[in-house]
Amino acid sequence: MDALKKFDGAYWKSLFDSRVGKTTWPYGSGVWSKKEWVLPEIDSDDIVSAFEGNSNLFWAERFGKQFLGMNDLWVKHCGISHTGSFKDLGMTVLVSQVNRLRKMNRPVYGVGCASTGDTSAALSAYCAAAGIPSIVFLPANKISMAQLVQPIANGALVLSLDTDFDGCMKLIREVTAELPIYLANSLNSLRLEGQKTAAIEILQQFDWEVPDWVIVPGGNLGNIYAFYKGFKMCQELGLVHRIPKLVCAQAANANPLYLHFKSGWSEFKPVKANSTFASAIQIGDPVSIDRAVFALKNSKGIVEEATEEELMDAMAQADSTGMFICPHTGVALAALIKLRNSGVIGATERTVVVSTAHGLKFTQSKVDYHSKNIRDMACRYANPPVQVKADFGTVMDVLRKYLLNNSNAPKL
Repeated sequence: MDALKKFDGAYWKSLFDSRVGKTTWPYGSGVWSKKEWVLPEIDSDDIVSAFEGNSNLFWAERFGKQFLGMNDLWVKHCGISHTGSFKDLGMTVLVSQVNRLRKMNRPVYGVGCASTGDTSAALSAYCAAAGIPSIVFLPANKISMAQLVQPIANGALVLSLDTDFDGCMKLIREVTAELPIYLANSLNSLRLEGQKTAAIEILQQFDWEVPDWVIVPGGNLGNIYAFYKGFKMCQELGLVHRIPKLVCAQAANANPLYLHFKSGWSEFKPVKANSTFASAIQIGDPVSIDRAVFALKNSKGIVEEATEEELMDAMAQADSTGMFICPHTGVALAALIKLRNSGVIGATERTVVVSTAHGLKFTQSKVDYHSKNIRDMACRYANPPVQVKADFGTVMDVLRKYLLNNSNAPKL
């Protein structure tokens, strides 16, 4: 930080802004455009990048106005990325460093991770690009096929284990202590260095104005700390004068941080994570718990939870307004709905919801919802296809009924 403080905030803003949209290697990446803040000592030739980052900050105008009475709601689509999730932001940094170590003939055979899906996809893609072996520990039958196929397609050694994520994490830590395999989970601070750039990017996309709230889905809890770190660096280096209040949103079926928060931050107790549609945050014993608590305490932050029905309804509501989000973003939006209804977040406060993965990774959950094929769930916003006889008159009757029931349609 001392070296960075030799330059004022205006210098850094001008430098970062000058790199947006450029093809000059590696600065066209949303991560490596902040190289001096991420991994300054690495040679550009060692960087492994897919020009990740620079993701859309979407003005969720219709969703905000229709469902929340808000006109300044934004969704940061981190899932619009190379492998479809925010994990690319951290993995480009970690794999670049491994690439550098291997070129220095350090004893690193490959890179390994435990994953609920998105981490393995990012790791396998970046390792494949660099020609580095990747090893993935996955909980059997607990992630979507779209997520599972990514590391398989990218040539990773995929071990499907009869345990949950926490069990996979325990095993990978034991294995990497014995073999020359580099551990790629969010225990590794290099990942957080890349992920913090999403926070810097949000400020940059608002012309360096600070939003009031930022809501982040939380599982292993590295990301909430990464956002805090990015915002805090911008404050300490003079780019902005304050940081936003952070909200960590958890699925009620895997909510150890929420329970810890509700207890007044008394002794943390891991939980047994139950099945949730937000599978990537189905974690009962998060490795970054201490860092997450630090981030929330120092940002006047809070924690909220969402039930399975709440998160799926929120996802369907968002999709109905033109988005196509993942269930984890549904958790964050459901948390926002609760916080708006309770008056914690005001109607005019600028709020950013972080969308962590692309909805295309979770199509089966959407199919089940719109088919009303989820047990004990009303699926209130389901929009199933209408079965119609291939007959002009029948089709016209259905369309007339639809248009008459649609208040926005012109009168017939």
